[in-house]
Amino acid sequence: MTESQPGQIDRADRILDAAKELLLRWGYRRVTIDEIARHAGVGKGTVYLHWRSREQLFFAVGAREAVAMLTAVVAAMRQDPKEIALHRYMRRFFLEAMSRPVLRAIFTRDGDVLDRFLSSPARRPLQSSKLLASREYLGVLADNGLLRADLRPADLDYTLPAVVFGFFGIDPFLADEVELSLPDKADQLADTLRHAFEPAKPPSSARFAAAAPPVIAVFDGHTDDYRRAAYGASTDQR
Repeated sequence: MTESQPGQIDRADRILDAAKELLLRWGYRRVTIDEIARHAGVGKGTVYLHWRSREQLFFAVGAREAVAMLTAVVAAMRQDPKEIALHRYMRRFFLEAMSRPVLRAIFTRDGDVLDRFLSSPARRPLQSSKLLASREYLGVLADNGLLRADLRPADLDYTLPAVVFGFFGIDPFLADEVELSLPDKADQLADTLRHAFEPAKPPSSARFAAAAPPVIAVFDGHTDDYRRAAYGASTDQR
């Protein structure tokens, strides 16, 4: 890291904080670069030193939230290798995403907050299979006997996102009497994934211990990718 980069990161964080606050307060349609710059205490041109467009800036807001979420996920995996199991990872993913307003808006497709950003190509990497569960991660699970023996990672390209995004998006379609807390929803998601995609007999602790380092390396790589996206082309915080 060069001497100028800590200052660049601090400045980028001020801009991202302002953009996040205004996005959640006013919604995507109403927030302008001028307003973000004013709230961040910088010039409009300074914003464009970090991100070339408004869409890239709002993608960066989400990318920084993804970094925080993935950092929490990886910390849990380092503490307990069994957290790499698909059902436990996705339980934590669901809780972390739904606890962060920007990510919750992205995954639940909240039009009041995101408006036209929902149809922007800039939004897609934040809702992609790479962030959800990449083939690299699923390949490590398969190689270590942590997925059903008859499954290949490619077999989950459709079914896994269909199940998980169903849990994110189902609430508007449920009857009023269906009331579950966020942890209850996460538990039901985990139970569904465990029975659908994992071996019937729980794998040994040794299998999780062997698979944990490469899994963590995969997610560390994803975290670095989103961190670089968050802080713009002029700043590399790796």
